[in-house]
Amino acid sequence: MADRGKRTYSRRSLHGKVAHTLGTRIMSGEYAPGALLPNEDTLSGELGVSRTALREAIKVLTSKGLIESRPKIGTRVRPQRVWNLLDPDILAWSLATRPVLEFIDKLLELREMVEPGAAALAARNHTPAQAEALRLAFAGMVAAPDLDAWNAADVRFHQALMAATGNELIASLGALIDLALSTSFDFTAKHIPAPRQGLPLHKILLERVLARDVDGAQEAAHALLKDAKATVAEIKI
Repeated sequence: MADRGKRTYSRRSLHGKVAHTLGTRIMSGEYAPGALLPNEDTLSGELGVSRTALREAIKVLTSKGLIESRPKIGTRVRPQRVWNLLDPDILAWSLATRPVLEFIDKLLELREMVEPGAAALAARNHTPAQAEALRLAFAGMVAAPDLDAWNAADVRFHQALMAATGNELIASLGALIDLALSTSFDFTAKHIPAPRQGLPLHKILLERVLARDVDGAQEAAHALLKDAKATVAEIKI
């Protein structure tokens, strides 16, 4: 999507480029969990950057929980279990080193666990303002002139659905998976002939939520995800 770069750490700065390089090395396993990064002199020389730029990049990776530095020991890659794989930068670095379809499969598993329940809660709890946000997002899908606009509206729809649950933790998850959803929708839309084929299923979900049909909303979310899985399966063939 056109605005995807806004969600991730800028690579226009030198230390941003270094952070990207080191981040992709970590995500690819070149620097495996538990491994020590090369010392500062070696790494700055290899990358052709100053110690200052390297140190700033190290701060970025440390703030994201990928590495930790200890006196007299060095900088070590932290265990994978503590990585926040939905952080926009970490996700971007991961996607640069792994098949997109593998990521989409895992994202669909997460969505299957979350979205049907979120749809049920949204049907029960949504406010008039949240209902309007859902309507506007759907209208954006209907009116989208191209794939980028379609996918942006699609992401807004799913985020609005989570916000409409009335549960701030679920709403926060919707914001967190912004880039994850964008990546998934962008990839699948470019591999099927008619991305708007999912529009009727979104409409049914919208109608069930607005009607406060709890069971119907949950069933509609399941149907939407079933269609998404079928689309991914079609791409794999």
